[in-house]
Amino acid sequence: MFDHSRGFGELLRDLANSGTELLRGEVRLARMELSAIAARVGAGAAQVALGAVLLLLGGFSFMVGVILLLGDQWLPRDLYWVAALIVLLVTGVLAVILARRGMAALSPSRLAPEQTVETLKEDKEWLKRQLTSGATSS
Repeated sequence: MFDHSRGFGELLRDLANSGTELLRGEVRLARMELSAIAARVGAGAAQVALGAVLLLLGGFSFMVGVILLLGDQWLPRDLYWVAALIVLLVTGVLAVILARRGMAALSPSRLAPEQTVETLKEDKEWLKRQLTSGATSS
């Protein structure tokens, strides 16, 4: 309800102060969310890099061993090039899986500041109610 003892200027001043405090709170929330998003980006990038390095270093020795085993023991006439092709296909599939996981961690939908957007919508509704309640009560 409208408080008749307070003037219109004082009500506007209170509304402006409340709006300022609300805006400051939103900025603090956005900063916290952006910090969390930056941490997730860093973690996702580190996962992609670590996956690539491990695949490269560990994969070299493993691939050589498997190529030698396949070409010498399981393929007729020592077809090492066929063994190398088989190993290439298997390691390629592993590389795609790791890259997709890293890219999923970096996708825009996971980086959006969801809480800030939601509270901004709530604040907009609150401000509308404040403005309409002040306009209709006079």
